[in-house]
Amino acid sequence: MPLLRLTRRATLLSAALMTASTLLALPASAAEEPRRGGTLVIGSTQTPRHLNGAVQSGIATALPSTQIFASPLRFDDKWNPQPYLAETWKLSEDGKSLTLNLRKNAVFHDGKPVTSADVAFSIMAIKANHPFTTMLGPVDKVDTPDPHTAVIRMSVPHPAIVLAMSPALCPILPKHIYGDGQELKNHPRNTTDVVGSGPFRLTEFKPAQRIVLERFDKFFLPGKPYLDKVIVNVTPDMASLVLGLERGDVQMLPFATLPTDLKRFASDPKVSLTPKGYDGIGALNWLAFNTAKKPLSDVQVRKAIAMAIDKNFIAKALMGGFATVSDGPLVASSPFAVPDLVRYPLDLKKAAEMLDAAGYKAGANGERFRLTIDYLPGADDQQKNVAEYIRGQLKKVGIAVEVRASADFPAWAKRLASHDFDMSMDLVFNWGDPIIGVHRTYLSTNIKPIIWTNTQSYANPKVDELLNTAGSLADPTQRKAYYATFQKIVTDELPIEFINQVPYHTIASKKVGNVPASIWGPLSPLDEVYLK
Repeated sequence: MPLLRLTRRATLLSAALMTASTLLALPASAAEEPRRGGTLVIGSTQTPRHLNGAVQSGIATALPSTQIFASPLRFDDKWNPQPYLAETWKLSEDGKSLTLNLRKNAVFHDGKPVTSADVAFSIMAIKANHPFTTMLGPVDKVDTPDPHTAVIRMSVPHPAIVLAMSPALCPILPKHIYGDGQELKNHPRNTTDVVGSGPFRLTEFKPAQRIVLERFDKFFLPGKPYLDKVIVNVTPDMASLVLGLERGDVQMLPFATLPTDLKRFASDPKVSLTPKGYDGIGALNWLAFNTAKKPLSDVQVRKAIAMAIDKNFIAKALMGGFATVSDGPLVASSPFAVPDLVRYPLDLKKAAEMLDAAGYKAGANGERFRLTIDYLPGADDQQKNVAEYIRGQLKKVGIAVEVRASADFPAWAKRLASHDFDMSMDLVFNWGDPIIGVHRTYLSTNIKPIIWTNTQSYANPKVDELLNTAGSLADPTQRKAYYATFQKIVTDELPIEFINQVPYHTIASKKVGNVPASIWGPLSPLDEVYLK
């Protein structure tokens, strides 16, 4: 990465002294006028439990949530913030307050106006309920001097605050619905008659089947959205979605990773295939260890397991060369990623010796101990296939592994959230800034019965100190120094064996115009997407 780009990206992520005036949205297409009307059918293997992104992370929820709920800001493909519910915004010089100046024409799907009271309610609700506790951790309160001005007040400078205003991270909820005193995580309006102010309104939600969204005619951006309807067809069977795309029943498949599909569609003249749109997501595929359980509480056992895994084989053979190896907690494109990591090259002999030294000698049958390995359903090439490969590799060093399948995402998520696992494959996002997507996995204060928190039960006071300090620094150079030390420690103590960066692609019919390619890609509002 060129130094100029790194400095610019890091400065943006740190939001140092950022000030923004009104920015015009980019035109939908310079080549042709977008056509209004039509239904876009999106295929997904991910089953959402509900549709409220304020209390739930992940693809399954974010894909529909970003269509139903609008956020204060959105981002282009160069990491530049763009106006959305907020027409203008300004970060104070001390980095401790962010002022959002809201549009005056924004209304919710039930016709009630969007005001600063809704923004204040939503931000504090996200802070209290979202699993990313560090994302809005420094926020003390939100002032509302008038109905169209919201001032977010923070206890310390918070370099990720502007990025945290993104669609998938900061959905603005209607206070008149969600402020009724009911528990937000289980609110009935998370699944039924869901009301937001985004470009599409919910008309049907059948879990594990489909989500139907129709154009909201009073959307605050004139002339948008172009589409009449968006349908998300949900099935765990990627093969059936691929067939649907070939038949024309499905027009877009985001988050595609299967090498056979990528190879097949790369030469298909009827579709477009692009890796663009996933920079902000920053997805990593990894093997998580439950460090609270023996024998995985022993770091030497974790290191021995790492030495039995050939990550190059996984990336090149199992993933068809589309994936790249990962050795640390930050994706390579992050301005805070460093090369000075502890690595574990394949060495079966040394792995066996380390297990012997740790006191786990092989028995008469060659077996040392037994473990289970779970995996996230719906992405077999990144999850199930790797779990099966690891099972075979660990057998070579005397570890018997049972690969456990979960019926669906909620079942797997419940298992990890309750810490009822030995090892699990997982697919986790950096979410643009380490404060948002990385801290949550390693802070000891975030060991909770919630998916995508510190479900590894990893605890190191030094790591806590490094992350908490880095999260309050505006200067990107200083932040990088703290993150460098953090990366060296966690790759040495190994609560997670990092496997590969996820080769996400969006496959779409050539009839789809403006395939989402911002830093949030498919997790962005689809108001500019159209059918040719």
